[in-house]
Amino acid sequence: MTAPLLLPGATLGVMGGGQLGRMFVHAAQAMGYAVAVLDPDAGSPAGAAADHQVRTAYLDEAGLADLAARCDAITTEFENVPAAALERLAASRPVAPAAAAVAVCQDRALEKSRFGASGVPCAPHAVIADERQLAAVPDALLPGILKTARLGYDGKGQARVADRAELQAAWRAMGGVASVLEQRLPLQLELSVIVARGHDGKVVHLPVQQNLHRDGILAVTQVPAPDAPAALQAQAIEAAGRVAEALGYVGVLCVEFFVLQDGSLVANEMAPRPHNSGHYSIDACDVSQFELQVRALAGLPLVAPRLHSAAVMLNLLGDLWFDGPDASAPREPAWDRVLALPGAHLHLYGKTDARRGRKMGHLTITADTPEAARGVAQQAAALLGLPGS
Repeated sequence: MTAPLLLPGATLGVMGGGQLGRMFVHAAQAMGYAVAVLDPDAGSPAGAAADHQVRTAYLDEAGLADLAARCDAITTEFENVPAAALERLAASRPVAPAAAAVAVCQDRALEKSRFGASGVPCAPHAVIADERQLAAVPDALLPGILKTARLGYDGKGQARVADRAELQAAWRAMGGVASVLEQRLPLQLELSVIVARGHDGKVVHLPVQQNLHRDGILAVTQVPAPDAPAALQAQAIEAAGRVAEALGYVGVLCVEFFVLQDGSLVANEMAPRPHNSGHYSIDACDVSQFELQVRALAGLPLVAPRLHSAAVMLNLLGDLWFDGPDASAPREPAWDRVLALPGAHLHLYGKTDARRGRKMGHLTITADTPEAARGVAQQAAALLGLPGS
């Protein structure tokens, strides 16, 4: 279905009630839109901020009909919303990104195939769906990383395997589900590129982000990317745009890349939504990734975001609430001391239940120079008890 131009005053829908949906709600409401969220959780972060929440399962027919009746166009805030639900909504309302694109991002095997079809290199890999394919894995892929093809994120559904015995044990421990074995590569850097593509095919992008992960979860993002040469950044931007075009994508798409020790670039994975590594754009760019999501969904012009401040983003996990003298009871981190730092922007996601490993918020430090931003970020990390960046 072709999306019409939806001006402020229209109602936009979001499938999913997490923090990405919450930040979309804030951006849409600031631009004059109403927002309805579908999520089964009565305490969802996005639902708490939205004008209305449909509290049903994602495949509930009555819930989908209710959301469609309330909204003029609908998006998703996380990739594991069933593609079938988006297909159902698209029968009566514009949906962006489309179900077919989301389905690719939900399956690592399809994702790797799409990278290849787009001419974007990725790690050497093999798909394992049964015992025969397990036995046929080439020796050259070991040591490697075994990843479930579906429903893995933030390091979940992954295992490092050194040899065939470990591979077989890990695959069976994962339940023998369809998986992808990737060759372990010598990494130098991790980068990500966030693009927005409109219905007219126009593509804009945020600055290239340099990321640091800990235990499979994004911990630190720096912009500008301090260790990526300009030519490499241009290559990453071009590759991300090529992937979006090949998917016929409409909306905000993040493509994560590895930079290898020899300086070459390989795609890791993609997310059909705004991304944790782009949260800094709320405070450091004149157009955030969430405003781009609103613009793409509503058919508004896409303008290239401009970085007006250097930034370092620190991911805030629930562990912070348990790292005091009494690790058994949650305690509130020293936000007053953190917010006394110049350029500190605190974003908490409205989650009342702090748990270890749960994303509770992020802190963005902005400054005139990358060096100043990193210096203040190190001070903030020390106050919070985070490892140094």
